[in-house]
Amino acid sequence: MNIDFHYGVIYLLGRLAGLEKPDAETVAHAGQYVDDSTVSGMLEFEGGESYERFASAHKMFDYMNINNTSDKRIWAPFHFLPAGEGSTLEDKSICKPDSTIAREMVAHAIDNRGAENALHRLGITLHVYIDTWAHQNFSGTISDHNVVKSLTSDDYTPETWAGKLKQFLDGVVHTAQTGFLDHVVKLGHGAALHFPDQPWAKWEYENGHGLKFKRDNLLIFMDAADMAYRAIKGFRSGNNAYTTEAGLPAGAKAALAALLESNRSDDPIERLHVLTTAFANGSVPGFSEDIPAYVAKGTGSWKDAATGIIDADADGEKKPLWSERFEQSDYRKFHDAIKEHRFVVTQLILPKHGVRLA
Repeated sequence: MNIDFHYGVIYLLGRLAGLEKPDAETVAHAGQYVDDSTVSGMLEFEGGESYERFASAHKMFDYMNINNTSDKRIWAPFHFLPAGEGSTLEDKSICKPDSTIAREMVAHAIDNRGAENALHRLGITLHVYIDTWAHQNFSGTISDHNVVKSLTSDDYTPETWAGKLKQFLDGVVHTAQTGFLDHVVKLGHGAALHFPDQPWAKWEYENGHGLKFKRDNLLIFMDAADMAYRAIKGFRSGNNAYTTEAGLPAGAKAALAALLESNRSDDPIERLHVLTTAFANGSVPGFSEDIPAYVAKGTGSWKDAATGIIDADADGEKKPLWSERFEQSDYRKFHDAIKEHRFVVTQLILPKHGVRLA
């Protein structure tokens, strides 16, 4: 899913589920920041202090990472949560909507609702959780399950899809290395272009194992929204059996579905603007307020507030001063939550289900 859902819809669901405005913003911001946190490694301070970060995303579509283990360390725990189903590691690594593993992940976040960064952890968890619907049947590891042999939709024929895929790969890879493109299309859902993340899309495809899938994204996304709403309510009440919580009210669900279906810009930022404007105008029953602007990087970002660094993709030439401001910052709490989430998923939950990826 894209920023329109990870930030805009999650903020809406948070407020409808009873979160206060600052808490809903923190959860939604953390959820979207999973896609924007691309700087890893040590942050060095002027006084000699240091702080370790772990990136939850690659810069752009950094498919040059396919020859190392970054797919298992980043893609799987943050974007393509394995469902642990099947007999081989390849099959167990496939992402499935609302899997047993996904529910255990959400329950763990709820059980730790008393932590100082619990809201950040919830946002990260919800990002991964709703992506199990959008990214279903794809994998965060190099796999033939990610190969798309043909794709058809309301707007694309197999021929136009193939042309768009070639154009996409030419723009990303800039190389003609023998066999390289074969590996590129085996990672994530790159070969399916943006279809998995478009709320309105109806499409069907055949993967590298000859399995055929037919998808109506609107139905899938609304199921994800309903379960995310239940998870937030469970977080508020401390109910880790969150699926027993009441679902999204019918009026709000119908209104949100209508907005997602009609909002068809290819630009996720434009879609977010349309949604937030509609939300502010009361298009969804029970909600009528402005949603705070999301700033991923640069001036006004979480990193800027914590360190004064506004470099979009690096730490800058001057080391910041370590301070209480940093310790209490959303930036530090988010990165702690990222490390905690990765540990829980890769070291505690996945191995129990026969999946060892890190």
